[in-house]
Formats: sequence, structure tokens, C-alpha cells
Amino acid sequence: MDFTVVDGLVARAARELGRRADRLIADVELLLRRDLPELWENPDIMASENVAEHVFTVLSGLERGITPERIEAPPEEVRRVRLFARHGTPISTMLRAFRLGESVVLDRLLAVLPRLTDDAELISAASRRLVTTATAYIDRTSEQGVVAFQEERDRRLRRRLSMVSEASVRIGTTLDIDRTTQELADFATGHAGYAGYDGPTGHAGRDGQAGHAGDPERTGRPRHPDPFADLVTVDLLDATPRGPDTPAHAPLALRRCAQRWASAADPAAATIEPRQPHVFPDGSPPARALATGGPSRHHDPTDGSHSTLVVPLHARGATLGVAQFSRHRNPEPYDDEDLLLAQEIAARAAVAVDNARRYTHARATALTLQRSLLQQQIPRQSAVEVACRYLPTEAETGVGGDWYDVIPLSGARVALVVGDVVGHGIHAAATMGRLRTAVRTLADIDLPPDELLTHLDDVVIRLAAEAASPDPRADPGPPTGTEPPGVIGATCLYAVYDPVSRRCTLARAGHVPPALVIRGGTAEQLDLPPGPPLGLGGSPFEAVEAVLPEGSLLALCTDGLLEAHDHDLDTGLTLLCEALARPADSLEATCDTVLESLLPTRPDDDVALLLARTRALGASQVATWDVATDPAAVAGARADVARQLTEWGLEELDFTAELVVSELVTNAIRYGRPPIRLRLIHDGTLLCEVSDDSNTTPHQRRARVYDEGGRGLFLVAQLAEHWGTRHARHGKTVWAELSNSAA
Repeated sequence: MDFTVVDGLVARAARELGRRADRLIADVELLLRRDLPELWENPDIMASENVAEHVFTVLSGLERGITPERIEAPPEEVRRVRLFARHGTPISTMLRAFRLGESVVLDRLLAVLPRLTDDAELISAASRRLVTTATAYIDRTSEQGVVAFQEERDRRLRRRLSMVSEASVRIGTTLDIDRTTQELADFATGHAGYAGYDGPTGHAGRDGQAGHAGDPERTGRPRHPDPFADLVTVDLLDATPRGPDTPAHAPLALRRCAQRWASAADPAAATIEPRQPHVFPDGSPPARALATGGPSRHHDPTDGSHSTLVVPLHARGATLGVAQFSRHRNPEPYDDEDLLLAQEIAARAAVAVDNARRYTHARATALTLQRSLLQQQIPRQSAVEVACRYLPTEAETGVGGDWYDVIPLSGARVALVVGDVVGHGIHAAATMGRLRTAVRTLADIDLPPDELLTHLDDVVIRLAAEAASPDPRADPGPPTGTEPPGVIGATCLYAVYDPVSRRCTLARAGHVPPALVIRGGTAEQLDLPPGPPLGLGGSPFEAVEAVLPEGSLLALCTDGLLEAHDHDLDTGLTLLCEALARPADSLEATCDTVLESLLPTRPDDDVALLLARTRALGASQVATWDVATDPAAVAGARADVARQLTEWGLEELDFTAELVVSELVTNAIRYGRPPIRLRLIHDGTLLCEVSDDSNTTPHQRRARVYDEGGRGLFLVAQLAEHWGTRHARHGKTVWAELSNSAA
């Protein structure tokens, strides 16, 4: 059969049907809407015009006799297929749409042929030509669609994996809550970095932007060419505790922790001020997300955006807040895959925020614990003028175990202490508190510095043993410090200064040596035997004694002040000495000078600094007598005390002081060994001291009614503000402190 005649009949049938194309297109659309309603969910993707394009393309190709392989699908078809892929429409739905449309058009063409000719053979040949052409067109169009669909799916999958991977790197770089939330907002709006971060108070400028950090219009840094959102806001639940009087249905209070526009040219009006508490209206998408814990995708033209994703921030079973991603410049609305991507990004951000919140809480707890254990107000000391500083590290490891202490001792003396517990966190802070308490207890019995460190070494060994053998019934939980349980390392420097003799006795256990500045001279490092760190046991500690001129400046510190990334310990000691030698108006100013010189940036480790300027008690404040071992010497001692009190203008203490001195001298004569010495120190209060060469410690005892003795120390304890005994290398001293109120 002549194929020209067949092609002519096919062309006539196409031309005839083309005259009623509107009806044909309507029938195809009706069938598609009935059987495949999901195709028509988004009018921006699928409309009547798309059906007409395919119908006219097929009829035009048949009418002009174009071979099947040369009939091209409409140019917009590939873009439409990609849009379907973005919105999650299955490829099978589109393929079925092609087949349904083909069946309608083909049935109408076959119905036209008998009206154009009664030649059965010609009709059969034309029918075969129509089926072949229509099938070939649908096959080629479907193949192109499948390729475009898969390419778009692969592209979106790669983009999704890339964004999720990049989010894991970009979000949560620190353990700062505000910075973490801002990193989420910066990332989703395409900002490349976080340069210029200026802390929680600098997150949002007056225009609603998050400062200038990462803004390419202001910093020149690159921005992602295809930002996920034009505006991102992050609101976290307020940490304010909900008391018993708070209604159960009370709305959840939040704080706007981060907000970022993709471009500085975007609208800058902020409906919610940064860092201010607020609540979302009942029924609003954020309120529903917080109540239900589910994300949502919606359109709200009242807020200036045409598409918004609302995603709650969940981590470890708790809801932390809500993030909102909005588009107003990007014409493509968010789809289900975008919502899934936002959930994955928000999930990673939520874990980072939760880590930051847990760290912040743990660090605040440790810092509060440590500050509560440190000496908040140092009482005025006659022996020294003191100034001190404690700076916690800003590193992610948290607060450490550095401490300082100033402990008044008998005889107007003072103990100066600086120590450092290895590690960070609550474990280190708690260990520091136990060691500080132990030092104070040992100082109360007036142990020499080297003996005190020996006993403190035993304490650390016992603490380590306790930590290594916890109660099996208790849940130890995760360690709170950087050191594992059972490992306790600590260093300590202990110094005792006597303002009467101006002697300073020092010993150290693995601690950095102190620095000394003689008034009007240069600073130098005191040469002390290093001693092993606490907790090793077995090695002795050595004490060094030095006579310090009045006005000498003694500096005790931890290694966090001296060691830095740009210099070692020896260099740090040199810098410390240089800073101490600079003239200053006060000791507090000297502290500031030291910190500014050695810590130009935030410290890498905790820092404790204790400065002490020595004073001296001269002959006008101290009186000393040698006492014979004869009981008759007690009367002479009382007379000496009475004359001295008159000279000092303390006649109101005469009776009390004479009685106390009588009892102390009597006990020394009766139970002690010569030589016996009586000393009075006038230093705000009156200190009465009696020394002898015996190591026997006197004790109070309860005297019976008819006993002639046994009441001496009881009377001393009743009349004195404080009393006690201290031991020296040879002998002991019993002392009592009297104040005017004791008279």
C-alpha cells in the first residue's frame, strides 16, 4: 500500500480532530483529574495549558507527517518533571498520566478515520501508523521524563547529604548556646562563616540582623549561592523555673536567641526583640509545634513570606525550642523534602544546643561551687596586706580546681596558700574544696609548712583511694571532670609569715615557685625545693626560711598564669617578675597589671593569684620576758604584764590579762621545761603567749568540787576569745587572745 496515502489520511484525521481540540483537551484533563488528582495539587506545576501543549504537539506532528522520533515534547516538560521530583510526586504517576492522555487522543483519532474513508485496508494501515507514532512519542517523552526526574532526585539527594554534612561541621563548633543557635541561622541563610562573633549581647543589631557576623554585604565573605531560607529565627524555651503557682496551661515562654536574613537588603523589622522573653499566640504554627512536637509547612502571607517551615528542636527526649525557616525572595515554595531536610538540620542543631546547655549548667554549677569554696572576703591581717584574683578558664573543659587562701594563725602570723587540682569540672572543684578544708584544719594546729604538706599528701592519697573504690550500690554516672575517677593530682604552695620576726617559712609540693619583690628593688624568683606533687607519697617536703624586709611583696600563683601557648613556664615567671616590679598605686592595681601583662587574652587554664605585702610589728607592739622556773616568778610576770598594759593604754584588760598569764605561766613552770618565755603582742587584740621547751600538750579537764587544781585552762578558755597550742621544732607555745569585750 502507498504510504503517502496512509500519511495523508493520518494528517486529515489529525486536522479534523484539531478543529475540536478544546473538547479533546478538556476530556483528557477530566480523566487525569479523576484518576490522578495528586497531579493537580500544585497549580504552579500542573495546569490545563500543560495538557494542551502535549495534545497540540502530537496533532501538529501527525498533520505535518513528522516521523515519530522527530516529534519533540514541549520545552517546559523537563522543567515540570523536575518540579514534580522536588515535590515528591512518584514517577509512576507521571508515566500513567502519559498513558491515560495517549489513550484518549488515540481513541479520538481512530474514531475519526471511518468518517474520512470506507477503505478498510487504508483505515487499518492508518490505525497502525497512529498507534506506532503515539506510542513512540509517549515512550520518548517518558524516557526523557524518567531521566530528568532521576537527575533531579539525585541532585536533591546530593544537596541534602551535602547540607546535612556541612551542618554537622558548621553548627555546634562551640559550647555556647547563643553562638550555636546563630550558627544554625547563618547556615540556613547561606552565610559562609561566623567571623566577628561578639558574644550573646551582639547577636542582633537594632535592625534585627545578627550583628555583622558573616554578612557578605558587610564583611566581603562569600555566601551560599542557593540559601535554604531567606529568614531564619530560633527561639529557645526560657530556662526560668516554673513554680507551683504557675498555671498548668500557662503559655511557654521563649527567648529569641538567633535571627538572620539572607541579605542585608531584606526587610529588617523584627517583630520579636532579641533575648527578650515572649510567647507565641495560641494556635500559631510555632505554638502547635511546641505543643505537639511535630513540624509543619504552611503559607502565611501576613508575615511577608510565601512559604515557611516550623520545626521544633528536640534532643534527648526534650523540646528545647523552635526554629522557623521562611522564603519570600526564593519563588519555590518548600516541599516535603525541604521539611525533612530542615528536620535533619534542626536535629543536629538541637543536639548541639542541648550539649551547650548541659555544659553551661555543669560549668555554672562547678563555678558556683568553686566560688563558694574560695575565700570571698579576706579579713584584714596585721601581718600582710593582700590582694587576690581568681579567673576561671573560658575553655570548653570548664572550671578547674585552682584555689587560694589566707589563714590567720596565732601570734599575729598568717598562712598564705595557693593550690591547683589537676582536671576541670565539678570533680576538680569538689576535690579543691576538700583539700582547702584539709589545709585549714592542718593550719589550725600550727603545723610547719613541710609537715603540713606531708599530711596533705596523705589526704590526697586517701581521696584517690576512695575515688578508685566507689560504693558498688551507687550509680557513679559519667565523670564530671577531665580526670578519671581514682586519679587525683594536685600541687600546693604553703607559706607562713611572722610579722614579729619578719621570717617567712615556705614549702611547695610540685607547685610553681613564688616571686618576691623587695621594696625599692627588683623582683626575683624564690629558690625553693620543688617537692613532689601531692598524692605520690613517700617523698619528703623541704621548707625554706627567709627574712623579709617590711614592705616586701610576695606573689603566689598557679601555672595557669605563667604558661601560655606562646611562652613556657620560665618565660612566664620572668614576665611575672617584670610586672610586679612596675610601680603601682595599690596592691589591687598591681594585680590588674600582672593579669594584663601575662593574660592579654582569655586564659587557657584557671588562674589563681595571691599578692601579699609584708608588715612588721616593732618593739612598740611586742613585749617579751624570760620567766624563771620558780613559782614565785608568777607574781613578777603579773607585774610585768600590768606595767606593759598601762604603757599601751589597755588598763581595762589588766585583771583578765593578769589572770590568764598567771594560769599559763603556772602551767609552764609546773609541767613544762625551761627556758620559759612570756610574750605580749598588741595588735588590735592582746595576745598572751607562754613558751617552754616541752612537747607535752596541755588539755582542759573537768575539776571536781574539792580539787585544788585543774581549773586553769578552763578559766583561760572562758576569759579568752581564742586560745590554743602550737608546736615548734623544740617545745610549744600556749597562747590566748583577749579583746576589750573580754574585760
